[in-house]
Amino acid sequence: MAEVDQPLGLTVHSLPSPAEAAGVAAQRTRSGRLKMLLVVLICAAPVIASYFTYYVIRPEGRSVFGELIDPQRPLPDLAAVGPDGRTLRLPNLKGQWLLVSVAGGDCDATCERHLYLQRQLRESLGKEKERVDWVWLVNDGAPVREALRPALQSATVLRVDPAGLAQWLAPAPGQALSDHLYIVDPMGHWMMRLPPALDAAGAAKAKRDIERLLRASSSWDNAGR
Repeated sequence: MAEVDQPLGLTVHSLPSPAEAAGVAAQRTRSGRLKMLLVVLICAAPVIASYFTYYVIRPEGRSVFGELIDPQRPLPDLAAVGPDGRTLRLPNLKGQWLLVSVAGGDCDATCERHLYLQRQLRESLGKEKERVDWVWLVNDGAPVREALRPALQSATVLRVDPAGLAQWLAPAPGQALSDHLYIVDPMGHWMMRLPPALDAAGAAKAKRDIERLLRASSSWDNAGR
């Protein structure tokens, strides 16, 4: 039997209008952004929880000795020079809690007291001290006195541009930048300023603040970078 030719059957699908296509694209963009935001929130949850515990709940109703910085200020992308002449960027200090002092290279009596307190505070933390670095930021061109060098073996000493540093750290009204010790969290945020003229009693209160910070961040911060 001879085959009978049949006409081809064509199904015509209408193309979406420009408005419909734009709506689908916008919906996909919103969905992608929501997913990205969800991932960020999941990753940041431990950090948020620890800071909420420290700043808002504050167990046992204890007050904070240092002054909390709000908003916190991230480490600036400044070049710093170490004693060996090597250059690094300040954000490389992230990954540890930082106890920071600022002073010129000649290091007056206030500077020497701060360096001593920084070392003692870190050592007094026992096994937790490995989560804390003590840092001296030298904000002028004066050379560091040779007599100080043996005591700075475990310190991070960096020379930085004073103008750039002043855009990040700030003293309390009526005080100089070198009058305080500053605390920076492992994410690189300056988040606390200790009162000027720390004595033994003040240093003990500062230690309690640091211990609380270490406890509050224990779920997400580990020793070493």
